[in-house]
Amino acid sequence: MSNKRDYYEILGVDKNASSAEIKKAYRKMAVKYHPDKNPGDDEAEQKFKEAAEAYEVLSNPDKKAKYDRFGHSAFDGSSGFGGGGMDMDDIFSQFGDIFGGGGFGGFGGFGGGQSQRRRTAKGGNLRIRVKLNLHDVANGVEKKIKVSRKKQASDTTYKTCTTCNGTGQVTRVTNTILGQMQTASTCGTCQGSGKIIDKKGKGTDAYGLKMEEETVSIKIPAGVEDGMQMKVSGKGNEAPGGVAGDLIVLIEVDEQSGELQRDGENLHYDLYINFSEAALGASKEINTVSGKVRIKIEPGVQSGKILRLRGKGLPRLNSYGSGDLLVHVNVWTPQELSKEQRQFFEKNISDTNMQPNPQKSDKSFFEKVKDMFS
Repeated sequence: MSNKRDYYEILGVDKNASSAEIKKAYRKMAVKYHPDKNPGDDEAEQKFKEAAEAYEVLSNPDKKAKYDRFGHSAFDGSSGFGGGGMDMDDIFSQFGDIFGGGGFGGFGGFGGGQSQRRRTAKGGNLRIRVKLNLHDVANGVEKKIKVSRKKQASDTTYKTCTTCNGTGQVTRVTNTILGQMQTASTCGTCQGSGKIIDKKGKGTDAYGLKMEEETVSIKIPAGVEDGMQMKVSGKGNEAPGGVAGDLIVLIEVDEQSGELQRDGENLHYDLYINFSEAALGASKEINTVSGKVRIKIEPGVQSGKILRLRGKGLPRLNSYGSGDLLVHVNVWTPQELSKEQRQFFEKNISDTNMQPNPQKSDKSFFEKVKDMFS
């Protein structure tokens, strides 16, 4: 179970806060804990990162919806789900315009630390889809996937960028009526990495990278849902003199497996029995995601009866316990009868025991549907 603080609590807003209120709250936190304002303060830097992580999720409508539904389970870095684990370069590159341009460095009279920060080049992310069945969801699974990714060739060498002298930044000084003003921007020659190609390897692209196939092992936890994403750090394309991007894994779940149908963490199973089994009772074996189980059908069971097998559903992601298996009993009416069978039913058609006599405990179809969804 995640031990992260609630994102709304971090920013000091409630769940009904507008996007403008969320942005305003984040700006306030970022100003308060900015590294330039708190040099050498590890706690302030951690809070700065924490606020950026919260804003990254709550400012995105799709991520916010998932967070409101699943909490940190949808974006918990411990299970590989992305949303956290941002480094300082990620924050500065993604949210530098939150203060109206010019980056974080130097705003509000602060010391311009970001203008001196060398940008770490990061390779592009890759995206793949992984299909799972309900058995995979119930037990968790490790998938080995072949991925084609750009990697730095062993025979490619690099040297210090001559344009920025390895700083990754180009500084310009302009004269204004207020005096000289110094600005810094990312070096266009090396894209901020501080390095350029010295010798390009055989079969590589303009950046000295070569496409290679690699088998990536992906551990998928139990309880995932269709549409969730996982982030495998460092398994995207590599960058010259920088760090590799990430592999984004989109989870696709077949919500039906044989006789089982998924509904959140609960499973549904349609069990068909004949007239004799309904009248006399029976013992039936059914499939679950954890194997076969035997259930008892009481004599006189009615069609539409729902039997709840607690804990036989799917596990809850990053939480305790599992859902239930709901067995729907359907009494099958024979469509063809032998002469003897027809005589039996004709003889008993007016028998008192054969007449419908629903009790108060026998719920209607609509009541059963209401119970099922509640």
